[in-house]
Amino acid sequence: MRRVLIANRAEIATRVIRTCHKLGIETVSIYSEEDKNLPFASESTYSVCLGSGTVTETYINKSKIVEICKELDVDAIHPGYGFLSENSEFAELLEKNNITFIGPSAKNILLMGDKLESKNFVKSLGLPVVPGYEGDDQSNEKLVQEAKKIGFPVLIKASSGGGGKGMKIVREESDFLEQLSFAKSEALKFFGNDRVILEKYVLNPRHIEVQVLGDGQGNGVHLFERECSIQRRYQKVIEETPSKALDDKLRKDICNTAVNLVKGLNYKGAGTVEMILDSDKNYYFLEMNTRLQVEHGISEMITGVDLVEEQIRIARGDGLTYKQDEIRANGHSFECRVYAEDPENNFMPQSGLVENMGETIDPTVRIDTGYINGNIVGINYDPMIAKILTHDSSRESNLLKMKEALKDLPFLGVKNNRDFMIKVLEHPKFVSGDYHTHSLDSWMENLNIERKNVDIAFAAFSFVQSSKKKKSNTLEIVDPWSEGSSEWLG
Repeated sequence: MRRVLIANRAEIATRVIRTCHKLGIETVSIYSEEDKNLPFASESTYSVCLGSGTVTETYINKSKIVEICKELDVDAIHPGYGFLSENSEFAELLEKNNITFIGPSAKNILLMGDKLESKNFVKSLGLPVVPGYEGDDQSNEKLVQEAKKIGFPVLIKASSGGGGKGMKIVREESDFLEQLSFAKSEALKFFGNDRVILEKYVLNPRHIEVQVLGDGQGNGVHLFERECSIQRRYQKVIEETPSKALDDKLRKDICNTAVNLVKGLNYKGAGTVEMILDSDKNYYFLEMNTRLQVEHGISEMITGVDLVEEQIRIARGDGLTYKQDEIRANGHSFECRVYAEDPENNFMPQSGLVENMGETIDPTVRIDTGYINGNIVGINYDPMIAKILTHDSSRESNLLKMKEALKDLPFLGVKNNRDFMIKVLEHPKFVSGDYHTHSLDSWMENLNIERKNVDIAFAAFSFVQSSKKKKSNTLEIVDPWSEGSSEWLG
């Protein structure tokens, strides 16, 4: 593998370039006209401008990317996260053109990307899934019957859905048929398919995910778990490892479950197996992300393993570098995501100039960013400015380190969530580690965050987006943080 094209932008492109150059591999960056002044556009060995236009015309223009690969004699593509990273058609296209995809097989991407099929496959391996119903009989009578079997509250989910569309929580049997009708209507509108599945709704769960690697030959290892329960609108904000919710036995069980899935899939490359953990310490498979995660860095910090390097080694046929007993977890790591957003206005994405990020006095603090002072954060892409990662011997000492790091890094200029994250880190429940996926929403009042009308905020964002793409008198309300958006980084 002599030359790698990074089919992505900003922070993750810079991250992949760094490891490729460490391995002596040449890199090709592709960038839109809007991104021409971002560091990644000039950090690579070669760079190609994609021109201006929508994401479809630039970063996810499959045919244009393949054409560039042929012109520059590219051996492989690293997709980063978002964009084409979980696009099975893209993986197949690269295979047809003899370009290595640094990721799993198209078959694995397709299987794990289907909520129904992935759950059935996981069940076939004897691994734990949330109790539910995924049958072909979609009559009201059958669905009511199955909901009663599962027990309320239940979650109705569009089988082809994402981003909360076609998803309804039903707490009482008397509300079921009405909510079912709403869910089916939404599913048909957004996905062209009104089929639904039912799941037991887990109250106040914790979101636990396991970092895994597979060699495509039935072998796999894990790099322990990450706690990702500090979220708003299904978007992770702060992650940590290890999780305070797990004891040694539970940690071993969850991690082994993830590895068993990797082996059952003959999975190749890096991936993340996501679980939900209920208050009784029961855990269930949620989904598998067949790509590198935004928060992969904290797993690197506690294990010393470069995950991008492992992706490359596996993709070129070297197999797994480490045996499971050679991977050790040391200390504790936090990640805080700095977003260009307004916490006092429903976290609406912002645009503007990055005037001065600041400098940390601690050389052990890791700052993964796609921007430098003087760059503009636009509105066409995910508004993450940087990820701040810290590592220390204990959670308590690392919490102090992260707070100091954030205070050293004001990110002056474009409005952002830096101050908000400091408040979260100081919340007593976060300090104690006693939190779940709904905690952040319930803490808002204590964090002194003014909450405005979300529909108005979303409408404003949607109007800006729609007016840039087409002339229309119809305003479609779109959640900019939803899984269905072009660069959702869940």
